[in-house]
Amino acid sequence: MAKRNSKNRLERWEVALVKAMLATRKYNDQDILAYFTRPSRSINHARVSEIRNERKHKAVKPASDDELARFLSDWPQIDPETGLNLFGDELLLKAREAMLVAVQSYNNPRTYFKSELFIVTAIISWTYLLHYYFKQSGIDYRYYRTVNGRREIAKTKYGADKYWDISECLSQDACPLDDGTERNLQFLIKLRNEIEHQMTSRLDQTISAKLQACCLNFNRTLKSLFGDEYGLESELSFSLQFSSLGREQTSQLLQEIHLPEHISAMQTAFEEQLTDNEIRDPTYSYRVAFVERSVNSKGKADNVVEFVKSDSDEGRKINRVLLKETEKKKFKPADIVALMRVDGFYKFRIHDHTQLWKDLDAMNPNAGFGVWLRPKDWWWYDNWVDRVRAHCQEHKDRYCPGNVLA
Repeated sequence: MAKRNSKNRLERWEVALVKAMLATRKYNDQDILAYFTRPSRSINHARVSEIRNERKHKAVKPASDDELARFLSDWPQIDPETGLNLFGDELLLKAREAMLVAVQSYNNPRTYFKSELFIVTAIISWTYLLHYYFKQSGIDYRYYRTVNGRREIAKTKYGADKYWDISECLSQDACPLDDGTERNLQFLIKLRNEIEHQMTSRLDQTISAKLQACCLNFNRTLKSLFGDEYGLESELSFSLQFSSLGREQTSQLLQEIHLPEHISAMQTAFEEQLTDNEIRDPTYSYRVAFVERSVNSKGKADNVVEFVKSDSDEGRKINRVLLKETEKKKFKPADIVALMRVDGFYKFRIHDHTQLWKDLDAMNPNAGFGVWLRPKDWWWYDNWVDRVRAHCQEHKDRYCPGNVLA
């Protein structure tokens, strides 16, 4: 059953309309009630009686004749699919629609900027969803400022009330999201800030697990807060493909994909603060393995997608593959020198390391040997450690005392 507004209260604009209807003397309480009760909300007739007898809402002015006429001509303003009111539940309707648009744009084979479009639209969707939750909970989600010692509502450049952005929503104690969902959104917010004012290539295959988690988190949160009937799982089905993955395509997917420098730095800095369990949390990054397989029974012949339990033998094998997507381990020069000495190359020094990367132009981001986490803070990847080790092997006489490896 849907979770309803516990108070099932009329909003201020509705109270104004009720007063205008009462003033016409054409409607009794039951008639008026019919205009404001809908599938997603049940209003008790006592609410209309309270307004009529001025026991409540005395400060609210009646709507104008034009406002009442417009309301009556547009009524019932109900979304036929969800039963939500197009005005009173506008934030929830927009949240659902924005997430559907985000997914549809990502799945569109003609879309070239899939991740960018998804991230920007999905964050709008989450913002609307949290605003609706705060509104239903009676929480004022507007910014305030102090002017001449007086607290007042902050305004936009053109005079509208200024509402919390997504980061402010997440920072509130009243925010209803779990830790994994918040981490996923914080990652996408930082990524949005990097891509918002510039084109960024090579994103889709590298962050798809984060985007999938965002979709599932949204749908789960939508249903848990407002009711299962508002879920989006029936809106979109699995995508159909025109071809299977051939060996050449599979090889391309498994190749190392180098993110743009600023994106890689952002992701690395963000995930450096997370524990292994937080990175593996499916609410932060949701990974799915697609495995081509034949079936040995008629009943499974029509199953395009088969779900494997994570704690099964097959699930554990798949998990070992999926965990390879997590951010690579990184090293500073002193770490690499220490590793070489463990291998017996005791004469390999920082100076030798510096000379090697300069000779090979290894600090060029296009080489894929490392990443800038911030200006003047370069970190090396595992593949550079392997390259240094190969160099030491090629020059044993120089780096290994007595030409004998420990």
